[in-house]
Amino acid sequence: MGISFSVLSSGSTGNATIVRNEDTTLLIDAGLSARRIDELLKEREMMGEEIDGILVTHEHSDHIRGLGAVARKYNLPIYANEKTWEAMTKSLGKIAEENRIVLESHEVKDFGTLRVEPFEISHDAAAPVGYCFYDGDEKLGVATDLGYVSDKVKKALDGSDVLVLEANHDIEMLRMGRYPWNTKRRILGDMGHLSNISAGDALSELLTGDTKRTYLAHLSLDHNMMELARMTVRDTMEDRGCFFKDSEFKLCDTYYDRPTPWDKVSE
Repeated sequence: MGISFSVLSSGSTGNATIVRNEDTTLLIDAGLSARRIDELLKEREMMGEEIDGILVTHEHSDHIRGLGAVARKYNLPIYANEKTWEAMTKSLGKIAEENRIVLESHEVKDFGTLRVEPFEISHDAAAPVGYCFYDGDEKLGVATDLGYVSDKVKKALDGSDVLVLEANHDIEMLRMGRYPWNTKRRILGDMGHLSNISAGDALSELLTGDTKRTYLAHLSLDHNMMELARMTVRDTMEDRGCFFKDSEFKLCDTYYDRPTPWDKVSE
């Protein structure tokens, strides 16, 4: 079977992604209500009872809004590093002690045949992480909510067959937008969110013969558009000398209001 996944929801209104292989199903973040997550799972012909655990990237509400409720409803273990646990515990409500599991950054953990490797990213949270998933020769990399793509992040994501990478905003749309300047400065900073251009810069270095697709994720509803994100990322990659055909590499969309189709990493 290998790795398959669906980005259930992506954006400032809530984030959740399902990743599975033949013997393990994991949810990355639960930033929507438990009811809404159930609805999104149903759209992908799944039920919450099929989930084996929840991985947390960081403690911001759009990533943990429904975390406590989902964990209690399905008696699921939650995996997060110590600093993230400290930052989010008060927001979760009562969590069974056996379901509070510390998974530190760079600590590799095997869930059956699905290997998970967290890695540190730059964001204004306690200890934010991205995740890489491995099954045999297959690799899926997931990195959103990061102000810039460091060399460490590039190393972690290198060789991914499929990527889920943030393309949060168009810089000029953000600068001209309605947000107060301190918020704009936060988003544009190294602890904020990745712009379309920055995503294109990163992909121009990450793209190898192994990489088949990249899902552009966590798009701002106010300061980005899917078509603009795709165009800017592609143009930036070409400006950096990285040319590709759609038959060789594709840029794919994610959505805030519906899940992406199931994608098999091996295909």
